[in-house]
Amino acid sequence: MSGQSLLVPGELSPHRSVPGAIRRPEYVGKPAPTPYAGPEVQDSDTVERMRIAGRIAAQAMEEAAKHIAPGVTTDELDRVAHEFMCDHGAYPSTLGYRGFPKSLCSSVNEVICHGIPDSTVLRDGDIVNLDVTAYINGVHGDNNATYLCGDVDEESRLLVERTRESLERAIKAVKPGRQINIIGRVIESYAKRFGYGVVRDFTGHGINSSFHSGLIIPHYDSPHATTVIQPGMTFTIEPMLTLGTHEYDMWEDGWTVVTKDRKRTAQFEHTLVVTDTGAEILTLP
Repeated sequence: MSGQSLLVPGELSPHRSVPGAIRRPEYVGKPAPTPYAGPEVQDSDTVERMRIAGRIAAQAMEEAAKHIAPGVTTDELDRVAHEFMCDHGAYPSTLGYRGFPKSLCSSVNEVICHGIPDSTVLRDGDIVNLDVTAYINGVHGDNNATYLCGDVDEESRLLVERTRESLERAIKAVKPGRQINIIGRVIESYAKRFGYGVVRDFTGHGINSSFHSGLIIPHYDSPHATTVIQPGMTFTIEPMLTLGTHEYDMWEDGWTVVTKDRKRTAQFEHTLVVTDTGAEILTLP
């Protein structure tokens, strides 16, 4: 594994503004979102709007990823994605969600999820996850991916490759009539081949007009995830695999989640809609 030193919190840049004409999610300026009380199955109009949101989120992530290189700050990646979403009439969903201060999450090396973009400088050999969600026309589209920065060691490269593969396998397992736990069963069984940890306490989620609807998508084989998959359901799958333990610590910022053993971790995510025969990815650029 890479001999990189462990991450420490950097300095935050000033709050980025969003043009006034762009519609805000209802939770902006509030301590928490209003709990979602609607259905998990969405109508065709909502799904079509989610395709637009998902495409913008995917394109914003792609644009930010072009700037990943040694010497670039995670705050610069946030700036790129922020400006892309605003230029396309979308609000960056994470900005102001439960007080989160930035427009994407940037999780480097041992950070499992929810890393806050700041003055941290990317180094040759790092791996960095970008998690981007866009809100437009009243709905959200959410995706993330882990990228290589410069010359990355083989163990980390394989972790990234296999985490992507675990997501692809999980998406193929989505079929109407199956229970949600088929998703975690597929991910966990694949990860076990390589001795990887599967993060349990951070999950996929229902998404629509609500950023997190209340539907939980575990990435391990949970006996409690017995909800039956139905056509029209919209949710994310976002496996987080680790080179060591699935246990974690949280930084004092209340957001940044790091592996307890500080070994590296990777994550990939798509927003999906269930079809009559499987699943359609809504977060394609």
